[in-house]
Amino acid sequence: MAIYLLDTNIIIDAINAKKNRNQALPRLAEAGNVLACCPVNIEEVYAGVRPKEEQLTAEVLHSLKLYPVTFDVAELAGRLKRDYVKKGKTLGLTDTLVAAVALHHGLQLITDNVKDFPMPDLSIYPLPS
Repeated sequence: MAIYLLDTNIIIDAINAKKNRNQALPRLAEAGNVLACCPVNIEEVYAGVRPKEEQLTAEVLHSLKLYPVTFDVAELAGRLKRDYVKKGKTLGLTDTLVAAVALHHGLQLITDNVKDFPMPDLSIYPLPS
């Protein structure tokens, strides 16, 4: 069993039935894996939700295990952002928070935006398109 933290793009694809995400993710769960999100994902998803998608969006998000952004997670995100700026790479706040949640809890991240997560210690699960 693995615990997969879903990046926002994966959640949105599942809600909109794109790239077979609405089939691939349930298969992962049926195999005994846990699918998870964090508050950053919820904010990003709801920022773009259309009224006709409200119910499905709520169902999908409530089906996921929620990992909080704690003090330790926020501190790690800040350190990641700072350290990558020193290397000449600017990372987005939301991406560093998602990465910090995954790193802090030892979760595998499922994302299509691998370039946004250059952390060598971060485990990324390659979900097929």
